[in-house]
Amino acid sequence: MDFTTRPEITGTFGMATSTHWIASAVGMAMLEKGGTAFDAAVAMGFVLNVVEPHLNGPLGDLPALIWPAGDATPTVICGQGVAPAGATIAHYRAEGLDMIPGSGLLATVVPGAFDAWMLMLRDHGHLSLREVLEPAIHYARQGHPVLARVSATISGLSQFFREEWPTSHATWLPGGKAPAPGSLFRNPDLASTWERLVSEAENTSGREAQIDAARRVFSQGFIAETIDNWMREACVMDAAGGRRKGVLTGQDMADWQASYDTPLSTDYHGWEVFKPGYWTQGPSLLQSLTTLRGVDLQTAPPAEFVHQITEAMKLSFSDREAYYGDSMDMGTARDALLSEDYAAIRRALIGEQASLDQRPGLLSGYEQLAKAAIARAARKPEVPAGTGAGEPTMAHLSEKRGDTVHLDVVDRWGNMVSATPSGGWLQSSPVVPGLGMPLNSRAQMFWLDEGLPTSLVPGKRPRTTLSPSMARDPDGGQIAFGTPGGDQQDQWQLIFLLRLAHQTANLQEAIDAPLFHTAHFTASFYPRVAEPGHLMIEPGFGKDVLDDLASRGHWLDIAAPWTVGRLTAAARDRDGMMRAAATPRLMQAYAIGR
Repeated sequence: MDFTTRPEITGTFGMATSTHWIASAVGMAMLEKGGTAFDAAVAMGFVLNVVEPHLNGPLGDLPALIWPAGDATPTVICGQGVAPAGATIAHYRAEGLDMIPGSGLLATVVPGAFDAWMLMLRDHGHLSLREVLEPAIHYARQGHPVLARVSATISGLSQFFREEWPTSHATWLPGGKAPAPGSLFRNPDLASTWERLVSEAENTSGREAQIDAARRVFSQGFIAETIDNWMREACVMDAAGGRRKGVLTGQDMADWQASYDTPLSTDYHGWEVFKPGYWTQGPSLLQSLTTLRGVDLQTAPPAEFVHQITEAMKLSFSDREAYYGDSMDMGTARDALLSEDYAAIRRALIGEQASLDQRPGLLSGYEQLAKAAIARAARKPEVPAGTGAGEPTMAHLSEKRGDTVHLDVVDRWGNMVSATPSGGWLQSSPVVPGLGMPLNSRAQMFWLDEGLPTSLVPGKRPRTTLSPSMARDPDGGQIAFGTPGGDQQDQWQLIFLLRLAHQTANLQEAIDAPLFHTAHFTASFYPRVAEPGHLMIEPGFGKDVLDDLASRGHWLDIAAPWTVGRLTAAARDRDGMMRAAATPRLMQAYAIGR
C-alpha cells in the first residue's frame, strides 16, 4: 500500500529538514555558505525560536545527537538545564502545591538550549556567531508569515495575557490584536537581544573566543541580569490557578553549562540505534526494540503490527515511569533494562488482548520504585488544567495549540545532527521584559515526592521527553531522525524505524504511513494523568484494522486524518548518497537538499 505524499529528497551535497520550511531553507543556506551540519543546525534552531514561538523559545531546552564525520558513534549534547538552587520539595509544598504547575515561574529550570547551541557551534562549526544568528535576527526584526496555529494560540490567550501576563500581551499582540494568519509578525525585542549579544561578543577577538564570550553574556551578562532582576519581584498566574513567584536566579544560570554525554545504544536486526541517556525518555525506544527483537513484525498483518508495538511500548514506558531520571544512586541497576534476559521476560507479558495494567519490571533492590509508579498512575488529580497545562506538542489533537520542533542535517563531509529544541514556548511563562522571550516550564517533569529518580532536587535535570535519534543501518549508512511530540516522540520514532527495518527503505514512505500512539502510562506533563488502554490511531489503517484492534480491548481514539506525528529524517548511505524527508502532516515541515 503506497502512502507516499512527496518524493524522498536525494543528492550528494547536503540535506536540511525540519518542522518549518523557513528553518529548512536557512539550514541549506548555511551549507551553501560552506558551513557544516553543525553551523546549519544552530542557525535553524534560532530561526525555529522565531517562526514557531508557540513550540519553542531561546530560554528552553535542547538535547542533540551529533555524529562528526569519521567518528564510530554519535555524541550527545546535553542542553537540559537543572533545577534552581531554591527549587526544593519543601519550598514547593509550602506554596500549597502537590504537583508542579505546567506554566508560570515555579515551572522553570535553568535555560539550557542557548549554551548547548554555542557548544556545538564552537567545537564543530566553521561559521561565525554573527553568521548563524543573522537569519533569526532578520526574521525577528523584519517579520515572518505567522502560522495559523500561532495566530490561534495567541488569540485564545489574549484575555489571559491582558489580565495576567502583560509583557506577553505586548509581545504577542502588538497594538492589542492577535496577528492574522499569514500576516507579517515581528519580535523587535528578541532581535535587539541577539544584536546586543553579538555586538558584545564581538568585542573579543577570534571565532571561538567570541562564542565563549556570547555564552558568558547569556549566563552572566545582561540576559542573566535581566532575568534575575525580573524574577526578584515577578509574581504571576500559573496553570495551578495561583499567582506565585519563581526561584530561578542569575547565579543559577552562571553555575550551569551544557555538556557532552555518551549515548546508549542497542542492536535490532542489524540496525544499531543510539539515544540520549536516562535523563531523557530516549531509552524507552531502545527497550521497545529489545522487546520486539523476538517478535515477527516482518510478516505481521497491520493489526498485529500495531498491537505488538503498542503493548511493547506500554511496558517500556512503565519502566520509564519507575526507573528513569537524573539519578546517580541506582548504580548499574538500570543496565538490566536493555539486556536480552530482561527483554525476554517483558516479551512474554504481551498477550492477544490489550493490557489495562501498569506493569513496570522489577529491578533487584528497587522494587519500591515500581510500586510507586503504579500508585502514581492510579492518581486522579483534582487540579485545574489552566493556561500552559499539558504538553503543547499534542495540542492540535486536543483543541489546544502548540508544539515542539525538530531538525535533522547532514553535510557534504558526512557530519550529522539530530536535535529537538523545545520549552520556552509562548504559553509557558510571561515574556521577560525587554528580552522578547519567555522562560521554560520543564520543571513540571519532577515529582514532589521524595526518593524517586524524578524527585525535585536542586541541581538535578528533569527527565525530559525531548529525544532525538540516530542509527546505523545494516549496510553501514547513517540516519538522523526525530519528531516533536512529548511522550509520543519515542513512540512515533519507533514506528518509523520499524517501518524502515521491515517495510521500506524510503524515508518518505516510512514517514507517510499511518501512525499511532498510546497514553496508557502516566503523562510527563501537568496534570500527569494515565489513560489505561488508550490507543490514538490514524484512520488510514482502514476499518478492518481498527475493528480488529477494538476487539482486542484497545480503547481506540480515532484521530483526524493526517494529524499524528511530525517526523523528519536525513540519511547518508555508505556510498555517499544523501536522502531526506519530512512529514506532510500540519503542512509545515519540509526537507531541502541537493
